Amino acid sequence: VQLQASGGGLVQVGGSLRLSCAVSGIIFKENDMGWYRQAPGKQREWVGGISTTGFTAYGSAVKGRFTISRDNAKNPLYLQMNNLKPEDTAVYHCNRWPLFSTISWGQGTQVTVSS
Repeated sequence: VQLQASGGGLVQVGGSLRLSCAVSGIIFKENDMGWYRQAPGKQREWVGGISTTGFTAYGSAVKGRFTISRDNAKNPLYLQMNNLKPEDTAVYHCNRWPLFSTISWGQGTQVTVSS
């Protein structure tokens, strides 16, 4: 199983980034998927999730700013992040959703928001 997040980088406050997640080793279209993040010295935090049918849910810290989408035909999972804040700085991971169903964690992608 491989879950490879990409698209991170350095962005200024108020900027946007779009993360992608390439999934292999599981039947993508049959799995609810989520985004998670971990900032230095903090516990992993759930960002949001999307069901196989497109239902989405978000954590309170990102609701209204982040959007999760998926392409069941091509496998990628996306996270569109708008109006970024310094507290969004973290390593972002994709995995199955909810948390109890997660499998091996991939490398993640670093997002740094500068003020």
